Amino acid sequence: MGRGRAKAKQVKVARQLKYNSGGTDLDRLRDELGVGDSSRNNDADDLNDELVDRYADYADDYGNDDDGRSSGRR
Repeated sequence: MGRGRAKAKQVKVARQLKYNSGGTDLDRLRDELGVGDSSRNNDADDLNDELVDRYADYADDYGNDDDGRSSGRR
């Protein structure tokens, strides 16, 4: 017979989450997740630049012509 009170509490919590979720502290969340560290971003950018440089020649060889047809060797 005590199920009604538990269900009412669950409904109350669900409504609070649905309608009052605007108070998220994004800076605190970023710190907890370890995102936003500038050294990590620089490493990722360097890796991306290295990959772009490495595969730029392939893009030139296998790219599309201006009319959309595939050119290059396959």
